[in-house]
Amino acid sequence: MSSFIDFQNEIYLGGLGGIVPELPMTAAGLEQRAKEVLGPAEYAYVAGSASAERTAAANRAAFDKYRIIPRMLRGTTGPGTRDLSVEVLGTRLAAPVLTAPIGVLELMHAGGEVIVAEVTKELGIGSVLSTAASSTIEEVGAAAGEWWYQLYWPNDHELARSFVRRAERAGAKAIVVTIDTPTLGWRPQDLQLAHLPFLHGKGIANYLSDPVFRAKLPTPPEESEDAMRVAILTWVGLFGNHNLRPADLAHLREWTDLPIAVKGVLHPDDARLVVDAGADAVVVSNHGGRQVDGSIAALDALPAIVASVGDRADVLFDSGVRSGSDVLIALALGAKAVLYGRPYAYGLGIAGRDGARHALRLLLADLDSALGLSGCATPADLNRGMIAAVR
Repeated sequence: MSSFIDFQNEIYLGGLGGIVPELPMTAAGLEQRAKEVLGPAEYAYVAGSASAERTAAANRAAFDKYRIIPRMLRGTTGPGTRDLSVEVLGTRLAAPVLTAPIGVLELMHAGGEVIVAEVTKELGIGSVLSTAASSTIEEVGAAAGEWWYQLYWPNDHELARSFVRRAERAGAKAIVVTIDTPTLGWRPQDLQLAHLPFLHGKGIANYLSDPVFRAKLPTPPEESEDAMRVAILTWVGLFGNHNLRPADLAHLREWTDLPIAVKGVLHPDDARLVVDAGADAVVVSNHGGRQVDGSIAALDALPAIVASVGDRADVLFDSGVRSGSDVLIALALGAKAVLYGRPYAYGLGIAGRDGARHALRLLLADLDSALGLSGCATPADLNRGMIAAVR
């Protein structure tokens, strides 16, 4: 049975001894603290969104269009009465939550991806490792529990296949192909600082450690600054792929027996397209507002995609989740699980392992509480009838 809500008692009991939380108790508080303690470039890389940042704002506003309708007298509010566990793509999770794939976590804390893998393993939830990580697939796989690998498909099929096979060998339970980032979006917060971490050799550990990538280099990148510059320029020529088509998912199916999810889907026709091409799941996402300014909010896109492919594939949700009630709303609209992004990165930046763990425990305890107080013992008890659309 779930015990995430025990975090609440832990805090209140600490208060009897004069101990109050040093870290903020909300996602907004974590962001504000991160803005205060991180360097401008580090904060901007995580916080920034595309152009006027209307999509990021729309992601949050979309949750305000719904209200939860709690049900009473169901015996779900007592200790140990709830089980938040779910199975998604054959992966059993203690709660319907995975950490979203955020790249270059060394900007937040050294060894950030490994820390997140260890924390999610401890909590029993899932993690999704970005291709643009600062730690290698193998390093994270050795530390992780239930984890998936997110593939930014490079402009080289052999390199893409190498990434996938490395992830499979390292113990990944699924492959998540991100399709909304053939190139980076227009991100003014980064542009104002002229800061792209990859050009400084950060966030490309999986490339530098890959035999297919290294075979393209005249000299190993670790030998000199000039060799590293050549490696970085080689990365520039390989990142992103403007030519991906649904047929490419057939190549991926040939490379691995792992379940395949496609992330970055917002239109029901695209959802049908990728499922018809062999995807086992779609992740409804607009990349946290980081790609197309003025895009539809991810939550607004969710119901139509569930109606389109929910009977044939798992539908997951990403972009804008900040509270347990947000998770509850997404699940009630048909998502099997959510990907949770920026707040855990802020926690990592503020206080390393303790901060990342704190941020995730906040969400899980809030979800546990919201679920029980709404009359649900498990996520399966949620349905569209438990939320109301408001104007």
